[in-house]
Amino acid sequence: MNSRSESAGVRLATDRLRLRPGRVGDAVVHRELWAERDPRVPPHRRIDADGRPTLRDLEDSLRSGPQASGLGLLAVELRDDGRTVGYCGLVEGGPGSAALDGQPPGPEIAFELLSRAQGQGYATEAARAVVEWSRREGLERLHATVWSWNSPSLRVLEKLGFEETARTSPDGASGDMVVVTLEL
Repeated sequence: MNSRSESAGVRLATDRLRLRPGRVGDAVVHRELWAERDPRVPPHRRIDADGRPTLRDLEDSLRSGPQASGLGLLAVELRDDGRTVGYCGLVEGGPGSAALDGQPPGPEIAFELLSRAQGQGYATEAARAVVEWSRREGLERLHATVWSWNSPSLRVLEKLGFEETARTSPDGASGDMVVVTLEL
């Protein structure tokens, strides 16, 4: 694996994947991700009755560029054909960002792949690249928040050594949110 930081952001590579800063053209993939989301995902994270977010909304979001600091969310691209199949990276905040054991949980690792790219180990490979980048950058801890019914994502995080540290029930409709952490 190798990485390089540039003015355009961090880029990571694995045997099968490239992780790169998002481009406006990736909005099509983001829109498909929104459309594919499980109906148990809270409504504000799915396409609403008015069709929002629209492709244009997502393009505008990507146009605003990567986070000012840190890794941000990177597009996950297949090395063999260049297709973008999702995203993976680090974000600040979120439902699991409260201090754990008096310690800040660190950035949140987040990943989402198109359904046609799932079940092939890409999420684990991409998330592993992000964890290794985090270690090299001197981060001390990462966390993730995952709905308890999302077994595939929980398995990815378990493979990487994340351990459950808390559970919350942010709303009755979506079930429990599992908070997992990884000490780096």
